[in-house]
Formats: sequence, C-alpha cells, structure tokens
Amino acid sequence: VQLQASGGGSVQAGDSLKLSCAASGLLFSNYGMGWFRQASGKEREFVAAISRSLTKYYADSVKGRFTISRDNARNTVYLQVNSLKPEDTAVYYCAADRIAVRQTGSGVNYWGKGTQVTVSS
Repeated sequence: VQLQASGGGSVQAGDSLKLSCAASGLLFSNYGMGWFRQASGKEREFVAAISRSLTKYYADSVKGRFTISRDNARNTVYLQVNSLKPEDTAVYYCAADRIAVRQTGSGVNYWGKGTQVTVSS
C-alpha cells in the first residue's frame, strides 16, 4: 500500500493550495481517509477526515478554511487549503483507516510520507 501526498509548497499568507494524496494497493472506497500535520518541534495534529460515506470532520483551527474531498474513481483524497496562515506551516500527511480516521490518529492502517507546506507572513 502506498499513499503519495503532493501539492505542498511555499506560499504567502492568504494564499491557497490543493493537496492531493493518491492511494494504491488498497480498495480505496472501503477506507476512511484523513489529513494530519506536524509542525517542526510539535506533535502531530489532526486536520480533517472524510468517511467512506463522505461525512467530513475538521479541526476547529481549520474549519471554514480547509475542505477535504475524495474521488474514489481516482483513488485520491484532496485537501483544499485556503486563507493560509503562518501557523499552518507543517508537513501534511494523509492517512487511511479501514473503518474511520480518528482525530487521535490511533489505529490508522496506513500513513503517507507527507508534503511540506510553508506559509510566510
């Protein structure tokens, strides 16, 4: 199983990015998917998740700015990140869980390698 995240970059505050995570080696539609991030020197934190039935969950810090979506035909989960702030700077990881991605990240079956997002003020 591979989860390949892409779409990160160095941007200015207020800019937008669209992160993608392409999955292979698993029956994608059967997995809950999610995004986490880890800033330098900090613990990993939950960002967003989307269930198999397309229910969406967001961390309070990103509600209204980030949107998670999935395309089962393309085996890909997306994270549209708008109105970026310097505090959004982190490595963003995607995750797959056979049941549902929990906000704690516990029980996640597969993790991707991450894509760096750097936001300057």
